Amino acid sequence: MAARRALHFVFKVGNRFQTARFYRDVLGMKVLRHEEFEEGCKAACNGPYDGKWSKTMVGFGPEDDHFVAELTYNYGIGDYKLGNDFMGMTLASSQAVSNARKLEWPLTEVAEGVFETEAPGGYKFYLQNRSLPQSDPVLKVTLAVSDLHKSLNYWCDLLGMKIYEKDEEKQRALLGYADNQCKLELQGVKGAVEHAAAFGRIAFSCPQKELPDLEDLMKRENQKILTPLVSLDTPGKATVQVVILADPDGHEICFVGDEAFRELSKVDPEGSKLLDDAMAADKSDEWFAKHNKPKASG
Repeated sequence: MAARRALHFVFKVGNRFQTARFYRDVLGMKVLRHEEFEEGCKAACNGPYDGKWSKTMVGFGPEDDHFVAELTYNYGIGDYKLGNDFMGMTLASSQAVSNARKLEWPLTEVAEGVFETEAPGGYKFYLQNRSLPQSDPVLKVTLAVSDLHKSLNYWCDLLGMKIYEKDEEKQRALLGYADNQCKLELQGVKGAVEHAAAFGRIAFSCPQKELPDLEDLMKRENQKILTPLVSLDTPGKATVQVVILADPDGHEICFVGDEAFRELSKVDPEGSKLLDDAMAADKSDEWFAKHNKPKASG
C-alpha cells in the first residue's frame, strides 16, 4: 500500500468569491488549477447535479506531494445544507492564524495554540499556531463514524490504511498510508452520520493497475460501489480512471489511477487568473438579485 497517496477533500461551495478569499487570503493556499465543465461529472464529482460547474484545486504546494482542497461550484446553487459527517480539516500554519487576525476572520481558541474557524458554507478548520518547515501544513481530515470498530475494519482491512493512533475511550483513530502524508481521523459520534446536501468526498490515488482489483475486492466483500471503474475527461488535460466507493457510514471515497492523475494535476500557473476570470464572468448573483429570487439550495 506504500504506493497509495492521500490527495484531496472535495467541498461543495456556494459562494466562490468568499471561498476564494478564505483559502487564498486567510489560509494562504495557492490556486493550483481551475477547470470549467459544461455538464455534470460521470463520477458525480460535483454532486448529483448535471449542469454547468467548476473545479478549483487549492493547496500549499503541488498536488504531487501536498494534500489539497477541491472546491466544486455548481452554477445557480447558492448554499448546501450541512450534515455532521465532516468534522474538520487541521493544519499547522502560524501564518494562517496571523492572516485570520489581520483580516478579522472569526477565530475561536479551542485548545492551547489551536484555533477553530469556518470556511464559507460552514466547513470547520482547525489552525495550529505553529509552522512545519519543509512539509505540507495540512495534517488531517476528520470524519464522523457511527461504529469505530466497523470503520477500522473497512479502512484498514479492505483499504490497507495503517493505524497511527487509536483511543477507544475517546472513540477516535488516526489512519494513513505514509508518515509524510495527510492523515484521516475517524471520530465516533452518537447516532447516525448525516451527510445532508453538503457531503464531501475524500480522494486517494493508487497504481492504475490496482483499480480493477480494488473494485473486485469491494464486490466480493459486498461493499458499496457508487461508480464502477470509469474514465473521466478534462478538456485539454489527461484522462483519468476512477472508482468511487462508500464506507459503512456512506462517506464517499475516490480512488484514481496515480500515473494519469500526476499528469492531470500538474500546477497551472494561470490557475488563479482562470478562477478570477470565471468569477468575473459569472453573473448569476446579479441575475438572482435583479429578479429578487434566492439562489437554489443544494
